[in-house]
Amino acid sequence: MPVVRRALSAFPEPVRFLLNKHRELIRFAVVGGTTFLVDNGVWYALKLTVLTDKVVTAKAIGVLVAIIASYVLSREWSFHTRGGRERHHEAALFFLVSGIGVGINLVPLTISRHLLGLQSPHVSVFMEEIADFVSGSIIGMLLATAFKFWAMKKWVFPHADARPDRRIHPISVDCAGVPRRNSDLPVSGADQVDRAEAS
Repeated sequence: MPVVRRALSAFPEPVRFLLNKHRELIRFAVVGGTTFLVDNGVWYALKLTVLTDKVVTAKAIGVLVAIIASYVLSREWSFHTRGGRERHHEAALFFLVSGIGVGINLVPLTISRHLLGLQSPHVSVFMEEIADFVSGSIIGMLLATAFKFWAMKKWVFPHADARPDRRIHPISVDCAGVPRRNSDLPVSGADQVDRAEAS
């Protein structure tokens, strides 16, 4: 039994029902959490080293790296049974939707930095870091995530069950012992009638 199913079996039936019903949303949230770490890891690595004066640019690069990870995880896990489009159309729409998401993500940070002036020397470095995190990593990420989940289901992966669930392995049947129609093995019922009609 897979680890996730074993963990889910510990929950009461009503909770399991809700988790199963909203499994795409939960998986999308897990992917979002993973890409959140990627995004912020790249963002802080750049803004604290080579892009100290270009915080919005550093954020944009972090978001773009996270988008690539998001496409792979979304296609292969979050929406692994959804589809309905050719691969190149799907990828193009994914990056278009994600590009719009980047714009949505950057709006709160841009407002914080350039309209509200929440950056040094107008505020302390500590306050600047808090304003950056809240606007760029919480408000921006939540707005972009809500938009992307809706757009992914509507445009990128529009059809449920378009691809087979690879977690369900087909049962292989050994047909060696199954009697054929003209076999001398005893058969019963409708097969006897079919044999009589065939002879």
